[in-house]
Amino acid sequence: MYGQTLVCSDATTPSHEDVAMNLPEGISSDDDFGTRDNFDDFENDFGVSLDDGGFEEDDSNSSSKEDDSDVDGFDDEADEDIPPHIPEEHPPSETDPIGLEKEFHSMMNGQPCNAEGDFLPPNTPPTPPEPRPPTDWSPYKDRIDFETAETMYKRAQIPAGIIDDLLNLWTASMLKYNDRGPFPNHADLYRTIDSTALGDVKWESFEMSYSGTLPESNIPRWMTAKYDVWFRDPRTIVRNMLANPDFDGEMDFAPYMEFVDGERRLKDFMSGDWAWQQADKITADPTIDSNGAAFVPIILGSDKTTVSVATGQNEYYPLYISIGNVHNNVRRAHRNAVALLGFLAIPKTDRKYADDVKFRKFRRQLFHSSLSRILQSLKAGMTTPEVVHYPEQALVACVVQGWCPKCTADSADLDGGGGGRRTRDHTEELVAAFELGVLWDEYGLVGDIVPFTNDFPRADIHELVAPDILHQLIKGTFKDHLVDWVEQYIVQTHSNARAQAILADIDRRIAVVPPFTGLRRFHEGRGFKQWTGDDSKALMKVYLAAIVGYVPREMVRAIRAFLEFCYLVRRNVHTLSTMDAMEDALDRFYKNRTIFQTTGIRDGFSLPRQHSLRHYLDMIWAFAAPNGLCTSITESKHIDAVKDPWRRSNRYEEVGQMLLTNQRLDKLAASRTDFADRGMLNGTCLFATYLALHPDEDLDPELNHIRVGDSGAVVTKRKNRRQHDDGAIPGPTVLSYVVMAATAQTKHCHTADTLGDEIHQPRLLELIRRFLYDQLNPDSALPGLDVPIHECPLFQEQISVFYSAAATYYAPSDPSGVGGMHREHLRATPWWWRTAPRFDCAFINHDSSRAGIFGLDVVRIHLFFSFKFRGIKYPCALVRWYERMSDEPDEDTGMYIVQPESKHGAPVLSVVHLDSIVRAAHLIGVYGNEPIPDNLTEHNALDAFRFFYVNRFADHHAFETIF
Repeated sequence: MYGQTLVCSDATTPSHEDVAMNLPEGISSDDDFGTRDNFDDFENDFGVSLDDGGFEEDDSNSSSKEDDSDVDGFDDEADEDIPPHIPEEHPPSETDPIGLEKEFHSMMNGQPCNAEGDFLPPNTPPTPPEPRPPTDWSPYKDRIDFETAETMYKRAQIPAGIIDDLLNLWTASMLKYNDRGPFPNHADLYRTIDSTALGDVKWESFEMSYSGTLPESNIPRWMTAKYDVWFRDPRTIVRNMLANPDFDGEMDFAPYMEFVDGERRLKDFMSGDWAWQQADKITADPTIDSNGAAFVPIILGSDKTTVSVATGQNEYYPLYISIGNVHNNVRRAHRNAVALLGFLAIPKTDRKYADDVKFRKFRRQLFHSSLSRILQSLKAGMTTPEVVHYPEQALVACVVQGWCPKCTADSADLDGGGGGRRTRDHTEELVAAFELGVLWDEYGLVGDIVPFTNDFPRADIHELVAPDILHQLIKGTFKDHLVDWVEQYIVQTHSNARAQAILADIDRRIAVVPPFTGLRRFHEGRGFKQWTGDDSKALMKVYLAAIVGYVPREMVRAIRAFLEFCYLVRRNVHTLSTMDAMEDALDRFYKNRTIFQTTGIRDGFSLPRQHSLRHYLDMIWAFAAPNGLCTSITESKHIDAVKDPWRRSNRYEEVGQMLLTNQRLDKLAASRTDFADRGMLNGTCLFATYLALHPDEDLDPELNHIRVGDSGAVVTKRKNRRQHDDGAIPGPTVLSYVVMAATAQTKHCHTADTLGDEIHQPRLLELIRRFLYDQLNPDSALPGLDVPIHECPLFQEQISVFYSAAATYYAPSDPSGVGGMHREHLRATPWWWRTAPRFDCAFINHDSSRAGIFGLDVVRIHLFFSFKFRGIKYPCALVRWYERMSDEPDEDTGMYIVQPESKHGAPVLSVVHLDSIVRAAHLIGVYGNEPIPDNLTEHNALDAFRFFYVNRFADHHAFETIF
């Protein structure tokens, strides 16, 4: 099943009142389960700790993970050699363009007020909270206690029995000092976490069941079953988010419009038209005192997930909550801006009743009634909800599968025109005028379901269907449609033997794509059973070049246009120019996809997920950049909120255990935010403890890290700050930069002439001298490569060799931290993964005054090295240059083609300063007409082809850079 996102708005903050819920016919509710104040009973009833081991999830049918981990392959310690990203060492970068202006809503402008509701004068600082001393680690005794609990429970997820063993060993080592470890056992550690007041939102539950007429005999089990729905108060969760100091400076409390030189700019949720229009409606209501109020959109997301791929039987239906005030970059960076709200019930039945009309109606109504009950505490201040994604869009909007939830286009011809916009008023008029069969067949409406949106007077669910990049574009149109259609075309056009040979060669083309940071590998092509969203995203990056020559040009162009549309949609900021480009890409996609009709693959294109593309421009105007609402955000949340808690359970009534795990994780996260906000987590715990014990010792606090050596001496060393596996790094936005690996490789020669012989580059010494000429003579009319060698400085210095460097740059459309910073690694190593050499390609800054690829050159890096000359340290790279075949991209793929540059039959080489490197470049061979040889691998692909595509689909930053 796919996911969905709903957005609701809480415009005012009235006092909470109990609201009666009128359940529709066929549904009954029982709240006897009540509120769980603590979960001790869960452990006691089971007779076994919640964290005792169980089965692991079987991912054997999925694709392989990214090969590009942070291990250099040649050096087992390379993972610790990642250059540290330290934002304070780099100047901040202003990401907002010059001339940016903001216009806030005149009435609902989030004006600060005091506790009595009286507005404060402009620029009045907020009332500081009651100060707590920096020694108050409540409910922990000290930092050691907190970090021990966090490490054991959250980071390492250690089972209870092993926690006891470790704590016993800890205490045993302390007995000679008449002391003990931080906790006597796991139970005490758990109780300490549970006693945390911060982040404490109690779990509640209610029970729902079928209340319709039962048959006289053979009663289906689903009619008598009880369905538990667990949830937490959404209003309390929202208040905690609004009060979270971690979001300071990353929230908007009022709708606004942004302009750059008069042109509209759409970025975060509150900059879209929907928020502004809702504010207009609310302020026009005389019954609501909204002057100066803050506008708080509530974002809900639901997405079924399976925790055991092997059996497929363990399904859960988590419900998540966020707020539209938080900036998209915060929500995408997973910084506690998305919280688990509850678990919806999943009614099951056997095949006999799977298509039963009563069961299907009950299943739909159970969903709506559950949401209505969960959202009760928001009802008093709610105005409107918003939803994404098909087919659950159909479920939420009460639309028949195959119809569009946004317009009335006929399901048999969705793109044929003639459909008008769906509205709540129009839907209610249709339901009142026609019987159920007509509603179903002619209007695509499920007329016998009471939608949860009926609780909210201004809710127009059709207006508020938002885009879902993951399921509509990536998994839907690309993987399930276009990729499958290409395969059908090949099978239909050729004999079985020839078709299988072509498909096998396409797989080989995909498998031999050169490695690239963050690129998921397809070692055996596409031949695996369990596709994930990440698999589909990875295939998008390399698929286009693989099918060239095997399918008509129109198919290549159709897929190219669709990819361009997807990458444009994912941009962090939208303007009129980006939306014009999206419209152009969409027109080209519609024009070229007709090839699938003329070749007999498709009779038509009445497909809801492809039809949704027609609504994207309007939805971007309404909700701004859609990358902040995509269900990929909630899908990634499944690991922490569902999959890991399930693995930690003992599988007996596991839902209660999963709730407890989530509650404890929330409390630990809230404690960390609080302690960090009070400046109590600076440096490592060891360093802080050592300083406390030795206050008079002269240690450099900038180093921020110590370790105890074998001799007992304390060695100070800056601790590397590891980034996330996907390249996202924390910290604010800084100017882009490239740094060398932290540790030099000592096993190589250290002089230019001997090192040149070792790496089979006898001109290395000459190229270093020519490089130094350029560095010392920046105003020379001739470049160093053209001056006589005797005019270049003599060089006899020692050289240090490195196997990698890291490029850090602003890429908010790719995985990034809150500041939008992304990091990738460039490799130049003779033994990657102990398998083969790897020498990456990169972009060199050629002319910063020119845009796109015309200001860049492509090179391949053969060596990273550094040296000191006349007291100055020079980090360098030995590179081979590539040249563009044309100033225009390939007309089918839209990618530029390059070839290795030669002069008089010899490769063009030079030494460049590391600062001239912009970022990594990904090249894919132009495969031609011959099948891929069996001995060709991804490791030698860059040496095997004459021409290469410059892959602009490698990531979103590349797409925005290479044009």
